[in-house]
Amino acid sequence: MLTVEEITKFISDDESDPKKQRAKEGLRYYEGEHDIRNYKLYYYNADGKIVEDKSRSNIKISHPFFTELVDQCVQYMLSGDDSFVKSDNAELQAELDLYFGDEFKSELADTLTDTCAGGFGYMYGYMNSDMRTSFTYAEQSGVVEVRAKDTDDHTEYVIYWYIDRIEKGKKKVKRIQVWDSKQTTYFCQVDNGKVEKDTSVELNPRPHILYTKKDGTYYDGFGFIPFFRLDANKKQTSHLKPVKEIIDDYDLMSCGLSNNIQDVSEAVWVVKGFQGDNLEEMIQNVKTKKHIGVEPDGDVDIKTISIPYEARKIKMETDEKNIYRFGMGFNSAQLGDGNVTNVVIKSRYALLDLKCNKLESRLKAFLRKLVKIALNEINKIKGTDYQPKDVYFEFNREVMTNATDNATIEFTKAQADQVRMTTLLNAASLLDNETVLKEICAILDVDFGEVKDKIPKQPATDLNDASEKLANVVPQEGGDDGGGESV
Repeated sequence: MLTVEEITKFISDDESDPKKQRAKEGLRYYEGEHDIRNYKLYYYNADGKIVEDKSRSNIKISHPFFTELVDQCVQYMLSGDDSFVKSDNAELQAELDLYFGDEFKSELADTLTDTCAGGFGYMYGYMNSDMRTSFTYAEQSGVVEVRAKDTDDHTEYVIYWYIDRIEKGKKKVKRIQVWDSKQTTYFCQVDNGKVEKDTSVELNPRPHILYTKKDGTYYDGFGFIPFFRLDANKKQTSHLKPVKEIIDDYDLMSCGLSNNIQDVSEAVWVVKGFQGDNLEEMIQNVKTKKHIGVEPDGDVDIKTISIPYEARKIKMETDEKNIYRFGMGFNSAQLGDGNVTNVVIKSRYALLDLKCNKLESRLKAFLRKLVKIALNEINKIKGTDYQPKDVYFEFNREVMTNATDNATIEFTKAQADQVRMTTLLNAASLLDNETVLKEICAILDVDFGEVKDKIPKQPATDLNDASEKLANVVPQEGGDDGGGESV
């Protein structure tokens, strides 16, 4: 069991881990807190020292492209209405739906968000009130994996911490859980104080599974640490990495343009031969009376400053294009030539499809671990022998389509089916009833197995009897001469 000192050290080391630092940066950008928030302007003063310029405009606007890219990937991956954990066995499918239904899908969406934004995400399992294992989202920043050796892939402990509440006086209460393969030990920490055993938990340490029956209290352990990690890629890097600099450049260009407009929002009045006592009087006349009195040889000239916005505009358009290109997302603002067919729409989803396909292979491996746990539990409860090979994963990602194109495709398909049906009915006299019905079912998308028993049975043909009849046929020319059977 880990000591209090070891727990404190592992949490401290984890917070300074470069991998976690990169993950925090990705999640920070996902929340729209870009580096532009810390942007400052400086100048050299008369003494040659660099000081912050607080007189000029310094607009700080974050443009959350990364938020859109992450949400696109997550929602597109899980866009299908049906369950993506499937089985051809109806009874097994009903059991799987209890584990991987809508609630699981919601928790998985949060884990996928952490995975895309931070590079990796977590889920953990617990026993619910129905005595079945449920899987829920675990916040990435609070999970600390502890291994016996740095080079060892086996996780000996998992430390999971979170901020429970902030007491009066702004004291943060941190709840800490230390998980091993059999039980969980609970600790707490107030602010930066000492980590201590959590006295609010009755049974501490506590087994993973604890339930009460009439004849007593029972407890058990999973036999493994029920924390599961989903990686975005081999190096666990965020999807932010390819586009961070481009997003920062877009923020800088946009805010720079806003600063230019703010700083030169008013015209400069050049007045010669002013007829008045002071400048305040002149300014008041401009604002209220819209005129200025000048000497006979005086003049008024209004100077405006032209803002070089074209270069910034082109640069921002280029940055936006590259953000969606290298971020592998779908640019909903992309303009077409007016002929937006299904082929054009599908081509715009090509990069997003590619990114989701890469993530899908890792997601399937992740889900396979959860399915094994669910199958073992189902077999134990139902007395069955389901195997992982009885389960497969299918992600039906939905793409927006052109309604006119869809109607044209359906109309063309209906015409083709009509031609096939007409041809089949014309040839029906040459085919048996079962063959005809099978082809009709294929055209109408009807299950042949459900209707084949309704086919009227054709009498079997006796070939010997047919041969005798053909042999006794006598041509009829001018009437029956009595020498044979007329047909």
